[in-house]
Amino acid sequence: MSPSPLLIVVTGDPLVKTRERVGTFADMVRLGLADTWVGGYVELDAREERTEWPPDEDFSGVIVTGSASSVTERAPWMLRLERYLARAVKGGQAVLGICFGHQVLGQALGGLVQKNPRGREMGTVKLTILRDDLLLDRSIEPSLVHATHVDSIAVLPPGAEVLARTEVEPHAAVRFGEHAWGLQFHPEFDVQVMTDYVEARAERLAEEGKNPAAVLADIRAAHVGNVALRRFVEHGVFARSPETFEGQDASH
Repeated sequence: MSPSPLLIVVTGDPLVKTRERVGTFADMVRLGLADTWVGGYVELDAREERTEWPPDEDFSGVIVTGSASSVTERAPWMLRLERYLARAVKGGQAVLGICFGHQVLGQALGGLVQKNPRGREMGTVKLTILRDDLLLDRSIEPSLVHATHVDSIAVLPPGAEVLARTEVEPHAAVRFGEHAWGLQFHPEFDVQVMTDYVEARAERLAEEGKNPAAVLADIRAAHVGNVALRRFVEHGVFARSPETFEGQDASH
């Protein structure tokens, strides 16, 4: 039996400079999974008006992208997305939220998103893994990840488990359910994408008392995010319904 496609829920657009070079957030996710997933993809822009969403059961898993928007805006499209994700997680679907997607997933399940009182997190940062999990474990330390965000899940939803933190972000990776995870960092970013974002936010970083040149100088390769992205498919999507993927190699 051929696997159903993965659903990538698009919630925002990358910088113009980044998009011209590597494409959309969905393109970056697909590139990160190029050697792991061969079941195809469906993209859905959560910001578009629609009378109904496709049943999550039609997909092998759901990945929610990042966005420059803030979950605290509580825009109508965000509320629709929250309801969709809450149903998907409750039904046992494999779900991964990235940055904004991580936050909206936490809010959908009963948590609370606010501005991080520690301020903006941007650049290549050290991830401290607190407990071993299917997506992240201490065997891959020291761990570096790419991050850019101001908001944070201030209050976790019931039953959520914190898997990792950074110096600025206490909820950098969270397991929300049996097959549901959120990553506050960007597993799809590479060094150049992270550089694009720091350069674009340099003036704002300086206004906030940070040194943009130092942040740029600290950008380096960070493979842990891609490991987590691939493990979501290998241990989240495959594990949820292994009979569907019989014969497909999940050993990458």
